[in-house]
Amino acid sequence: MNPENKIVPIGPKKEGPIQLRTLIAFGLMGLVIFATPYFYKFISPPAPPKAMEQTAGKTIPSPTPSANTAEPIAASPAEAQAVTTPAEASATSAVAEQTTEVNTQLYRIVFSNRGAVVRSWLLKDYKDRAGKPLELVNSVAAPKVGFPFSLEYRGNKPAVDLNRDALFVLTKSADGHSLTFDYSGKGTIAKKVFEFQNDGYLTRVSSEVSQNGSGIPHMLAWRGGFGDLAVQNPSGQISTIHYDLPNTKLTREGAKFAKNGPVNVDGTFSFAGLEDQYFTAAFVPTGNGSLATTAYDDQVATPFDKSEQAIAGAAVGGEARNSLTLFVGPKDIPALRKVNPKLEQIVDFGYLAILAKPLFLVLQWLNNQFVHNYGWSIVLVTLCINILLFPLKLTNMKSMKKMQVLQPQIAAINEKYKSIPFKDPRQQQKNEETMALYKKHGANPMGGCIPLLIQMPFLFAFYKVLAVSIEMRNASWLWVGDLSQPEHLAIRILPILMIVSGFIMQRMTPATGGDPNQQKMMAFMPLMMGFFFWSAQSGLVLYWLTGNLVGIAQQLFFNKTMTPAEILPVPKTITVKKTGRK
Repeated sequence: MNPENKIVPIGPKKEGPIQLRTLIAFGLMGLVIFATPYFYKFISPPAPPKAMEQTAGKTIPSPTPSANTAEPIAASPAEAQAVTTPAEASATSAVAEQTTEVNTQLYRIVFSNRGAVVRSWLLKDYKDRAGKPLELVNSVAAPKVGFPFSLEYRGNKPAVDLNRDALFVLTKSADGHSLTFDYSGKGTIAKKVFEFQNDGYLTRVSSEVSQNGSGIPHMLAWRGGFGDLAVQNPSGQISTIHYDLPNTKLTREGAKFAKNGPVNVDGTFSFAGLEDQYFTAAFVPTGNGSLATTAYDDQVATPFDKSEQAIAGAAVGGEARNSLTLFVGPKDIPALRKVNPKLEQIVDFGYLAILAKPLFLVLQWLNNQFVHNYGWSIVLVTLCINILLFPLKLTNMKSMKKMQVLQPQIAAINEKYKSIPFKDPRQQQKNEETMALYKKHGANPMGGCIPLLIQMPFLFAFYKVLAVSIEMRNASWLWVGDLSQPEHLAIRILPILMIVSGFIMQRMTPATGGDPNQQKMMAFMPLMMGFFFWSAQSGLVLYWLTGNLVGIAQQLFFNKTMTPAEILPVPKTITVKKTGRK
């Protein structure tokens, strides 16, 4: 487009470039909206070459102890739970499998002593579609790939399968927020310790494994699914993540990253783990930040889809004794920043962050201080954007009206040159006369593209805000249950209203002439936009619908207050350069 609003020469090959280019622009925009939810997660920058190398069988140096390093909680005697065999007097094992529950203000977690793993991890403050606390564990996949905090190895393994065969002895603190699991048998000694905050999303996790007195490097895994598995295309939402400190870069990879087998990625990381659209499980190392991680491509089903699909999984650790801090919870910027400033970068506003982040802050402020509803916040922000941009839109309306008034004179020029062959050099004279007419009256033939250019950055900014802001999840408005998802109705009302308002605004907009075939195609533009927005986030459709309604009001005001004579006094005659004809 022409940012300076200057007259641009029209090439001889197209009679109606305005409508065609606008059509192409709308088509491309719709393609992006329609395809982004399915491919966005896989369009991420590749990890640095050093971090991508296969490291099977290798371990990274043990982190240097520091004042912040968490020591394992000492286990108190648990003879009542343990069984000792005559052949192995030092064996520590529970009599039977049992589960225990941890309840905090934010979590409800169920552990099993078989493998000392998590069977259920519920977030009390976040609900699923049924209105129940959100379950982060994919219980359908766990029997196949293991429950969270199962142990994974790259090299030597202990003599006992600690995930399936070991019944750990549990020692629980008085407040129930600290769990210690111990096991020993056949020369294998293992311990896992979990310490939970009562009012926060942080957990201190440590694990130890040895065989005959020698430490065995291992990792703690979370595979088979994480987060809200009821969303559209969950396999495309779940990614492995790590923040590379030396390169100051956050890398996220989908399941396809490990489609040919597990991929080991080691380095000095601020954190590493898993994420979905709105939640994350991020392990933060102590000491020097060295971590070994492995990415998995697990073909599993979910409670909401019985067909198997590729879902990313991750294992983190790499030492015989791992000491980590774990954040499991929403991608809420203040909560993430409190844990580690680098964690804030998990909330990725994309290349339009300079616009999307302030937009989110304004929406949040309006919601918290005034309307207490994110749907009405979107309506108010859209209204303010259109009011602020009205002077520019008014200029565009005048330009389009001038183009409409000048159509008889443009038709006269076209009639004058209609018998001249397309490749004849005299076609250039036709273009010169047309452009001279536009220049004389201050009309811009490309002005019709300006509204689209104005709306595009805000459109993508709204898309990113709705896609990554946990505050938008399950945010309701009138009949819409979740602004971050398409309407859960057989007939979606917002897209239909958007189509109707689009047709009304199109009828009110001055016709600027052009190729009749292109005009017919443009007549179907609102319908095509409705098709593109049919499966888009409800909040995004609400933004576009509100923009249409404001545009109708502005166009009505313009049509009522501005007359053709005020816009462009039309001369009674037109002087054109004489041209010889063959």
